[in-house]
Amino acid sequence: MADERFFPAGNFAALSAEYSAYERSRVVILPVPYDSTASGWVGSREGPAAIIAASANMELYDIGLPTLPTGRQAGQAGTGAEPYLAGIHTLPEVAVHTGNPQGMVERIEEIVGELIDAGKFVVTLGGEHTVAVGAARAHARRIPALSVLAFDAHADMRDTYLDSPYNHACTLRRISEVAPIVQVGLRSAEREEHEYIREQGLRFYGPREYRALGPEGVAEQLSDSVYVTFDLDAFDSSVVAAVGTPEPGGLLWDEVSELLETVARRRRLVGFDVTELAPSLGPRANAQLAAKLAYRIIGLALRE
Repeated sequence: MADERFFPAGNFAALSAEYSAYERSRVVILPVPYDSTASGWVGSREGPAAIIAASANMELYDIGLPTLPTGRQAGQAGTGAEPYLAGIHTLPEVAVHTGNPQGMVERIEEIVGELIDAGKFVVTLGGEHTVAVGAARAHARRIPALSVLAFDAHADMRDTYLDSPYNHACTLRRISEVAPIVQVGLRSAEREEHEYIREQGLRFYGPREYRALGPEGVAEQLSDSVYVTFDLDAFDSSVVAAVGTPEPGGLLWDEVSELLETVARRRRLVGFDVTELAPSLGPRANAQLAAKLAYRIIGLALRE
């Protein structure tokens, strides 16, 4: 009985079958409700469902999205676009691997790899930031000279934490083993992590350092193919409070948008994740922001 009297079945952006069928969709949403290694406030396993539910309230015409890949200046008003026209398919939630965190990472890597091989642009929705390790590995194994743009309040550079090298506090350390990282938003780290970052000359920038460097300065440090991993605690807690480990002094929406737009204009976005939304810890507007962020990045990646 599916007809215009009924809302579409639950999927990202509440799209009709015409724009959400797997076969004709360029983009695939992969929800991963996993937070088994969370060490702060828990609840990010509810994040993917909350983002998908909130996305039903989005306007599908993104008024702030630039459509021209070249010839634009940072901060120039967007011309608007409709990313959903490329097709966005939403997969069922990934079942949690109850053996160990490494098993979960390997499961995600396997699924994301199959989707990439099928020609899909993969959007992974967490869950905790650990899910990014599997997604980033799948991209790095298939895309030569991949680099990673990481948004995060925390260094996530511990080699192990709470008896596991696949704890959420080790996420960027594991990703750095397969691709170079440029991180923006850093404002919390253990002393050992901070010393490791300085000793290795890693390109990790706090909000003040990023603002001094500017979006062009970040973009020029990335390779031609870029994977984006986005821990929502990169935002200031006044913008996004619904995260398990919030930190004051973070990034604002407009400067995140400007950076993403600049990188997309100069480089090729090949995939991304959005993680760490714990919807019970903040207002519903935080899920709406996460949905709009995902939709905006999809539009930037497919702008050509």
